[in-house]
Amino acid sequence: MKIVVEDLAKTFRVAERTSGLRGAVRGLVRRRSRVVNALDGVSFSLAAGELVGYIGPNGAGKSTTIKVLAGILVPDRGRVEVGGRVPWQDRIEHVRRIGVVFGQRTQLWWDLPVIESLEMLRHIYKVPAEQFRTQRDELIALLDLGGLLDQPVRQLSLGQRMRADLAASLVHAPSILFLDEPTIGLDAVSKLAVRAFVKRLNRERGVTVILTTHDMDDIEALCDRVIVIGNGAILSDGTLADLRNRVTRERWLTLDVADGSASSVGDPDATVIRCDDQRVCLAFDPEVVSPAQLIQRITSRHAVRDLFVENPPIETVIARLYEQR
Repeated sequence: MKIVVEDLAKTFRVAERTSGLRGAVRGLVRRRSRVVNALDGVSFSLAAGELVGYIGPNGAGKSTTIKVLAGILVPDRGRVEVGGRVPWQDRIEHVRRIGVVFGQRTQLWWDLPVIESLEMLRHIYKVPAEQFRTQRDELIALLDLGGLLDQPVRQLSLGQRMRADLAASLVHAPSILFLDEPTIGLDAVSKLAVRAFVKRLNRERGVTVILTTHDMDDIEALCDRVIVIGNGAILSDGTLADLRNRVTRERWLTLDVADGSASSVGDPDATVIRCDDQRVCLAFDPEVVSPAQLIQRITSRHAVRDLFVENPPIETVIARLYEQR
């Protein structure tokens, strides 16, 4: 389903109070508050079947956007259509076609076994029994939930619960999936499992996915397109390559030096960004000096055991984008 967002705005009024007993008394007599612009003119569109990363710092407006798209919040202004429907005006039909996973909260029943939670969701979404069984069995196999079905949700580890939550969000076969921090707090194995499942869901079923996360490894592993939001406004929208090119041309050359002289490695066209006894990392602009030229200069003066050239981590690129605003 296509998603269209135009000039979306949402404000919140936040109460303020000074600390201490005096502040508490003043708060009783006269309440103070300030207005926070969570979203300020946000616009973007998604075609059916896209997998998009939606990233930004805490308080940037990511979760607020997801809640508006899911029909949980009503914006102050703007136009939003998800598959031709306005989410908050036609909520019942809208939620039949979407799945939502919030990494910090569960939609499963805490004291019920996983399988009973899935059954209850089937009745809530009015999924035909035969269709549900097919969908349930496929999700159990894909997410490796077979050994967890009879366990109460409260006894699951965080990674196990997240896999169960993904299954819960998909029992009604939605065509759009909103993932808000789906890998928060997960170990490496669980993260890889969640990423593999999301990628397969998008590629094989054509499910449109919007992923919000602070884990840039998730973004690099899954997303061809990235939308960056900051202070309630869109800062960038395009591929990761477009984002890198817009922010910086910088590349990094990392070298392992054989003779322990890493601290003496340098070049007029490069900047040392970190160094220890055996390893040094240099930042350079490939339009000023090519990687081959830089490597040739350094290896002619130092015994190098290993080296590699890479782009700066996406976290560094995002941080510099914020600094430029």
